[in-house]
Amino acid sequence: MYVPRSFRQDDVSRLHDFIRSHSFGTLFSHGADGPFATHLPFLLDPGPGEYGTLIAHVARANPHWRSQPETEVLVTFLGPHAYISPAWYADPVTVPTWNYAAVHASGPAHTFVERDRLRRHVLRLVEEHERYVAPPWDPAHAEPILESQLAGIVGIEIPIRRLEGKFKFNQNRSRADQEGVVAALSASADSRLRDVASIMRAHLESGPA
Repeated sequence: MYVPRSFRQDDVSRLHDFIRSHSFGTLFSHGADGPFATHLPFLLDPGPGEYGTLIAHVARANPHWRSQPETEVLVTFLGPHAYISPAWYADPVTVPTWNYAAVHASGPAHTFVERDRLRRHVLRLVEEHERYVAPPWDPAHAEPILESQLAGIVGIEIPIRRLEGKFKFNQNRSRADQEGVVAALSASADSRLRDVASIMRAHLESGPA
């Protein structure tokens, strides 16, 4: 990923927080038939691996897991993003741009099919996301069919060897320009644009532009 110095994010803890907050990523690999992508919810284990380990699962019918097992793969995570108009700058004599946050993680993909390990992974994934549901669903309801469902998936574990973050939020513009963008995005009816404004505001409040 092309990352100019002003947009580079190297803080591993912040990158991990970003992955957890935007955990629905895209798994990319390149096999004999060309590039392949699968969109998956990931869990992040910060312990093992140089930069932690990503864990997910795919349908056994998905050919992605069969293509070059143990090969190097790329997982991308995309956060809030927005079109930025020069009309919002103090000096509009420039061109439009796009603000966004993205994290790329790469490493070797290892598959696993052990039933107990798959069960632990799935239950952990459910626990992670059911905490936002009120009242939460109890996995015990699925016990009569859980074993048959586990037979239909394959786990994927990716120790992260390379971790890159690009947080592009007008850091290369003047403070006045950044404040103009924050004001415009904050007034939007689109919650995604307001999320970009919140990130930019936090950058401005943490120190000089």
